[in-house]
Amino acid sequence: MAGDLNLSVAQARAAIAAALRPVQETETIPVLQALGRVLAADLLSPIAVPAHDNSAMDGFAFAGSALRSDKVSRFDCIGTSFAGAPWPGVVADGQCLRIMTGAVMPDGCDTVVPQELCRVEGSTVLIEPGVLRPGENRRKRGEDLAVGQAALQAGRVLKPSDLGLVASLGISEVTVRRKLRVALFSTGDELRALGEPLDAGCIYDSNRYSLMGALQRLGLEVVDLGLVRDDPAALQTTLEAAVAQADVVLTSGGVSVGEADHTRALLARMGEVAFWKVAMRPGRPFAFGPVHAAGRSSWLFALPGNPVAALVAFYVFAREALLQLAGATPEPLPVLQARCTLAMRKRPGRTEFQRGRVSPAPGGGWQVAITGSQGAGILRSMSEANALVVLGHEQGSVAAGDLVDVWLFDGLV
Repeated sequence: MAGDLNLSVAQARAAIAAALRPVQETETIPVLQALGRVLAADLLSPIAVPAHDNSAMDGFAFAGSALRSDKVSRFDCIGTSFAGAPWPGVVADGQCLRIMTGAVMPDGCDTVVPQELCRVEGSTVLIEPGVLRPGENRRKRGEDLAVGQAALQAGRVLKPSDLGLVASLGISEVTVRRKLRVALFSTGDELRALGEPLDAGCIYDSNRYSLMGALQRLGLEVVDLGLVRDDPAALQTTLEAAVAQADVVLTSGGVSVGEADHTRALLARMGEVAFWKVAMRPGRPFAFGPVHAAGRSSWLFALPGNPVAALVAFYVFAREALLQLAGATPEPLPVLQARCTLAMRKRPGRTEFQRGRVSPAPGGGWQVAITGSQGAGILRSMSEANALVVLGHEQGSVAAGDLVDVWLFDGLV
């Protein structure tokens, strides 16, 4: 993977995905600690769900074979069955039982009439012909999950509802992939840490904070290595420290551009990092590949230094790759189509990512407005946006009112 490569966004993403293999180590943790973790193996249900035939609603349970199609069906109500307190007896022909949602279906019953579809006169329940079919409103044992069936698939990033599902099966612990460790640092002599005075021509380091937030949203373990000078010895020391303790090294700044000879020479000695010129805006310079130190290897993702370019390149190249390395099953980002409120100039031959704000359009659907200047260093326009407008590689200029693809930030972060 050495040398300079000119790639489209699709080619770069495909090359990254083909190179990576997920971490294999696992750990078993309590369910309440498993939010956002990656399930290491299929979670098999130890019980049937539901465990018994039960009522899907409040109503009256009876044998469906007793329903009449030519006249009113009459049943004698003999009691009530509550959820958690099954009826102990048998319901005979011509009898019914008042039943609550979730209650076990009594012996002799296979049908439930909703209380709003029948008449009750004393202890007699009357059902008009044609309002119900035999077997309706009964949930069957194992209808949701059979014993031994996979309730959740390996590679799933566990969500709040998944934790509830696991708990509903009586399972208190789950086996997950260990957390992917990502070492993060920024490079540049012009960067200053928060709290330091700004010398002439210097700026505060913002990329590390944006990228750390993006990594934490993915549920990854972050090792913050701070700021690194544009110095070969300092860079080598930091890279060696990163490789020693992390699966991935994520940088922003000079390493990604690779213009300095010492940067290229250092990465050539430490690994097989390729410097890519990706046909995209913002975020054209990018470097990717394995780096080695003291018998260990890590994947290097070297992002551009401009704040917006760094975040866009992270979303486009690193986000899905990190999830893949963490063992998660790939899930394409949700793409929404919205109508542009203004025209956008674009030349074919590269993918462009504009910062935009999506809102409901008058008359229905969605519209998107660009959030101010689109310069790669203007982080405020990224902060004001709630989506990225994605203009494809072969796409040309867009007129006001045209539909465009957008990536909602809620799907990214």
